[in-house]
Amino acid sequence: KGFASAPIAVLRNQDGLIKQRVIKDAEAEIERVKAAGIQAGEQLRKLYDKALEEAGECAAAVFEAHQMLLEDEGYLESIYDTIRTKRVNAACAVQATGDGFAEKFDAMDDDYMRARAADVRDISNRLAGILEGHGEKEPVVAEPSIIVADDLSPGETMQIGREKILGFVTVHGSENSHTAILARTMGIPALVGVPLDLEELHTGMS
Repeated sequence: KGFASAPIAVLRNQDGLIKQRVIKDAEAEIERVKAAGIQAGEQLRKLYDKALEEAGECAAAVFEAHQMLLEDEGYLESIYDTIRTKRVNAACAVQATGDGFAEKFDAMDDDYMRARAADVRDISNRLAGILEGHGEKEPVVAEPSIIVADDLSPGETMQIGREKILGFVTVHGSENSHTAILARTMGIPALVGVPLDLEELHTGMS
């Protein structure tokens, strides 16, 4: 709910392509996943603290849910099994597992559960990024704007900074997505599932 009028800031998907590599030491790759999981957990705790301070407990709970997913035994065991059986690098195994879990959520009848597909992808992208040494990418928004994107993860939402966000418009997502929940909690007007051609838009348009 709400109304906002401002120039737009277009955020484009920056996820890099992960190359598949054949590995010799599966257990070493699994240890890399475990180490990356610890680093991802630290990132999520920082986002939790930031959300708690800026938006309250309901917004911070989103990152608690991501932490639980990061520690889910079924998710982790699927990654480890992929490394052991297919002999692929850790980041590739994480991406494959994330895609598989997300597809299962997408196929569910319940709207809330379908929205969890984005959470699985967000966690998998975070883990894979750490494994590939990409670091945590922070969206750059120069001035208070209406943020337009294909989709936004909760982490990206918090990293932008509340003072720079006047509204959201996303091509994908649903009212049950964690980004939409964050928007409601923070009192930010949002439209999700809008059929826009992002190639026709650029930052600064109003």
